[in-house]
Amino acid sequence: MSFKIKPDLLKNTLAFEQSPFVKATGFREYDARWLFEEEINLYGIQAIGLGLGTLLHERKVRPDIVVGHDYRSYSSAIKHALIVGLMNAGCHVFDIGMAITPMAYFAQFALDVPAVAMVTASHNENGWTGIKMGMDRPLTFGPDEMLELKDIVLNEKGRIKSGGSLTRVTDIFDKYKVDLIKGGKISRKLKVAVVCGNGTAGAFAPDVLRAIGCEVIEVDCELDHSFPNYNPNPEDMKMLNVMAGAVKKYGADLAMGFDGDGDRLGIVHNEGHEIFADKLGVMLARDIGAQTPNAKFVVDVKSTGLYRSDPILKSLGVTVDYWKTGHSYIKRRTKELGAVAGFEKSGHFFFSGAYGNGYDDGIASAINICRLLDRAPSKSMAELYRALPHTFGTPTMSPHCGDLEKYGVIEELTKLVIANRDNGTKISGHAISVINTVNGVRFEFAEGSFGLVRASSNKPELVVVCESVSSQEHVRDIFRYIETLLAQFPAVGAFNQKL
Repeated sequence: MSFKIKPDLLKNTLAFEQSPFVKATGFREYDARWLFEEEINLYGIQAIGLGLGTLLHERKVRPDIVVGHDYRSYSSAIKHALIVGLMNAGCHVFDIGMAITPMAYFAQFALDVPAVAMVTASHNENGWTGIKMGMDRPLTFGPDEMLELKDIVLNEKGRIKSGGSLTRVTDIFDKYKVDLIKGGKISRKLKVAVVCGNGTAGAFAPDVLRAIGCEVIEVDCELDHSFPNYNPNPEDMKMLNVMAGAVKKYGADLAMGFDGDGDRLGIVHNEGHEIFADKLGVMLARDIGAQTPNAKFVVDVKSTGLYRSDPILKSLGVTVDYWKTGHSYIKRRTKELGAVAGFEKSGHFFFSGAYGNGYDDGIASAINICRLLDRAPSKSMAELYRALPHTFGTPTMSPHCGDLEKYGVIEELTKLVIANRDNGTKISGHAISVINTVNGVRFEFAEGSFGLVRASSNKPELVVVCESVSSQEHVRDIFRYIETLLAQFPAVGAFNQKL
């Protein structure tokens, strides 16, 4: 561009209106997030578009790209600034309008376009914006691509090219809906409370679920970018309470909660209790494994040990790969291994083959759950959940550890855990049998219990999770073991919770 990137500018100044302003902190591990006008301005968004287009050329990717935006008051303006930058880089842009993120991913296939840039801040509070990007469908950017984009933008390596153009696409939702419902209607009469928190999914999810035969009760599905009731985040207690209330008020078979950009799903069963996403994944793995012999799944390291210890999954010949936390990592690993599905504890689910197109899609997840219930017509969602083996777990705990120290702490902690395994150390009488170091250190016991310590991807914290399949005492002892090890590191702060 003809002007310099500014790392700091004040709003309501001439410079802010004339110069690209981009904070480096917005480039995350596998997407980008900024506070609009506090950390980036519209000229800064143009610089991102120019940088992204330049990256496509440098990677020898055909410079055709799908662009969409979520429902926030400023998202359309941000998308159009991004489009200007992409066109300046010589890209042919396919603008699909307002959409949920999975619709943008779907459009890559429907339009035969290699790249995508979806303007969304997902479930973040108002004021945030961001971009989810990819150039190898169905995958999205990982750390390497994000670092390369960051270097191009901040070091002003974007290159203007001729030939940029724009095509407006107005029928993507119609095609997306046809693709989702191609399996036909369900036979079972299901009453579903669809809870969207006034986010973008409210414009699409109810229509699709009705099309497969569900009776849909819409809850906060009216679009309202002020999010007047709660942020659309199905991991947040406010939204979960609304979901539970809707189940009880309407006598629904379940409530389905969608996040702001529609790529995640949360579930409350017919008795009004949340099913955590990793346990929901076990239920889906049982169902899919019964139809697909020797099915393979990918899950993140924070997830329950039931994927490995559940007797039904074992009897079905299911194999599971525990991989790095993060939707980009799980999506990529699912494709690499040719797995039927990938499940992340945050609620990002990736279905392949007959079950989906390989990307995270909250509506596709909802449909697969409806079909699960359709194949078990005499069972409620609560009964299917109770059929899982019981586990005893901790909440996710996050002791402080500085960004400069956290990875070193994990490296040294891993050595201690390995040494304890090798010398036969037992916790509540159980010896460590498996150690997984793909993302921190996850140590497992033969019966399926585990402890995990990893470095947070985007905060100065560690992440600690413990689970036992045998007793509350065992899970407490796993936690105390981790607590004792971490006490050896001065850089690690106190736990905010005690067991």
